[in-house]
Amino acid sequence: MNKLLKALVFDGQISVSVLDTTDMVNDAIKIHSLSPVAAAALGRTLTACTFMAYGLKNKGDKLFVTVKGNGKGGKITVCGNGELQMRGYVENPSLDLPLRSDGKLDVGGFIGKTGKLNVTKSMGLKEPYTGSSNLVSGEIAEDFTAYYALSEQIPTAVALGVRIGKDLKCIGAGGVIVQAMPFASEKALKKAEEIILTITNVSELVETIGAEGIMDKYFSCTKFENFTPQYKCLCSRENTERILASLGKKECMDIINEEGEIKVDCEFCNTVYTFDINDVNKIFN
Repeated sequence: MNKLLKALVFDGQISVSVLDTTDMVNDAIKIHSLSPVAAAALGRTLTACTFMAYGLKNKGDKLFVTVKGNGKGGKITVCGNGELQMRGYVENPSLDLPLRSDGKLDVGGFIGKTGKLNVTKSMGLKEPYTGSSNLVSGEIAEDFTAYYALSEQIPTAVALGVRIGKDLKCIGAGGVIVQAMPFASEKALKKAEEIILTITNVSELVETIGAEGIMDKYFSCTKFENFTPQYKCLCSRENTERILASLGKKECMDIINEEGEIKVDCEFCNTVYTFDINDVNKIFN
């Protein structure tokens, strides 16, 4: 089961979040037939964005994040909402790369070290919030750390990990994210930073001791809020009909006349919606 644990530690000065997103990553692997390195790249991004989606004020608020570097993996896109319903895809899901010299998946090489992390939050205001930052390493954790520092001015430390087994299934995925409260002391900040620096194997910790074990071992915390994120696409035939209606009848009929039918693919879940001339007539009637 996916988990997001939230707590305040160090006399309420530091907010800590521990995530187990193993099932979410396995859902993404199954839907998109991801290579191991693509699963690690998308899985880390899904984990960081799940934490970010928690910060949305209302259930109907929406999050849209892209990570685009100069690597051959292409752009990663992740969407979510205040209910922690997450979904995402990567441009080149089957691309694989050799392991790094330390034996780990080369996520930085897959994404690339030069590029942008872009965030859009729709929170019921007239204009959505937008922020962006340059990629630091392409390893995702450092890139989200830099984003929070530069775009939202919130001292944040991020540790992420995805562990892929021999059967190409995810056996451990998650993250540990700490943020300073406005009144946090330098002592509390330093202590939180030191802890994050010791957590170099998040995925292995999620696999062996779980999110609760991480909270207890590293933060001496046994009382926390527990949330259940999930990989869930919100596409539907009804929503797709609305998209076709926005195109106009002439454009839809032009596609029908040329192709014989209209096919709309959902990039998040690979569902294909097919419409023939009778369906188009019903939409516009």
